[in-house]
Amino acid sequence: MAAFHVMAGASDGFVRPAVRKIGFADIIDALRLGLSDFKEKPSHYVFLCLMYPIAGIFLALWSSGANLLPLTFPLMSGFALLGPLAAIGLYEISRRRESGEDTSWRHALGVLSSPALPSIIAVGAMLFVLFIAWLVTAQTIYTAHFGDTVPASVSSFLSDVLTTSQGMGLILWGNLAGLAFAVVVLATTVVAFPLLLDRDVGAAAAIDTSVRATLANPVPVALWGLIVAALLVVGTIPIFAGLAVMMPILGHSTWHLYRKLVAPDVSFRLIRRDDDPIG
Repeated sequence: MAAFHVMAGASDGFVRPAVRKIGFADIIDALRLGLSDFKEKPSHYVFLCLMYPIAGIFLALWSSGANLLPLTFPLMSGFALLGPLAAIGLYEISRRRESGEDTSWRHALGVLSSPALPSIIAVGAMLFVLFIAWLVTAQTIYTAHFGDTVPASVSSFLSDVLTTSQGMGLILWGNLAGLAFAVVVLATTVVAFPLLLDRDVGAAAAIDTSVRATLANPVPVALWGLIVAALLVVGTIPIFAGLAVMMPILGHSTWHLYRKLVAPDVSFRLIRRDDDPIG
């Protein structure tokens, strides 16, 4: 029964929320609203988002050893695949501010008491599987071009990648593979986590809604993906510290993007264990 709830949600049936068409102006408005949320309670976001840049620094340092050097970029870029899950507390803060509820930072952990938590964990597990698959793919591409040779140093590694035909092939196929993984994650989760926080529809319905929203709005969603990628790159400068600003803005903006992409259902109310109504 628990497994069925994960897939079908509280209604014990497969729910398909209506999706809407949006335009470029809606993307800009979602970013504007996300920035407004960030400005409203900035103290919350330092608490919520320092883990992300710290984790990014840790990954970079951990992978700086010669034997792990080829995985440095895949780790850094692949970490962004987990972004939709990492920002889930930010969606909750935006939801509460939108509905006029208390936005104290402790409510960012309110997801732990959500009836949709099993579904959220299931979609999160899918992201972790994709993350591992990306690392395996990246390692396979590197091995195909350079074999099992271990780089002697950072400088020699960069020289091999940037000045040899094997390196050019690695860059080409690595980026194409990375793009494929990014498209899959974007298409399957663009509204999945905000939807699950708003309505306990189940993991399958949340992923299905994300895919349908993407297919109905291929250009706006692609633009959103490019904006996310660009801001995350900017956030890595310097030493990932900018992510403490970019992550909350993108997280809050994702909530507002969800509101624009998925039509509201006033009959659907999600009740938390603390009897705090949502929806």
